Amino acid sequence: MNKFQRLKLVGKTLLAALIATTVACGYSAKMTAPVAGTMPAISQLSPDSATAGGAAFVLTVNGTNFGSKAVVNWNGVAQTANTTYVSGSQLMVTIPASAIATSGTFAVTVTNPATPGSGIYGTGATLAETSTMMNFTVN
Repeated sequence: MNKFQRLKLVGKTLLAALIATTVACGYSAKMTAPVAGTMPAISQLSPDSATAGGAAFVLTVNGTNFGSKAVVNWNGVAQTANTTYVSGSQLMVTIPASAIATSGTFAVTVTNPATPGSGIYGTGATLAETSTMMNFTVN
C-alpha cells in the first residue's frame, strides 16, 4: 500500500469514528418522563345553581392550587375561551345560556394543563391534573 492509500484509509477511519461519536453523544440519554402536576381542588361554586332556560352567567370557582392557565370544565367540556384566572384560589367562567337550557345536574371540574419540559431532554415536564368534580344544579 502506498503512502497516498494509507492517508486515504486513515482519513476514512477518522471520519467514521467522528460520525459514530457525534451520533452516540446526541442520542445516548433518554427523555425524562413527565411528573405529576399540581392537583387543583374546588371548594365552592358561586352561584351553585341556576334556572333552566336562563341567561348566560358568570360562575365563580373557589378552591386551591389553580394554575395560571387552569381551565374550568363544564359537564366534561373545557371552557378554554371562557375561563379567567383571578388567583391561585379563584377562577371565573362565563357559562352560556345554551349550557343551562334544560334542568339537570352538571359536573364542574378544574384542569391544570400539562407543562412542557425544558432543555435538550425535556426535564421538568408535568402532567395535566383535574380536580374532583363538584355538582352544579340547573332547576
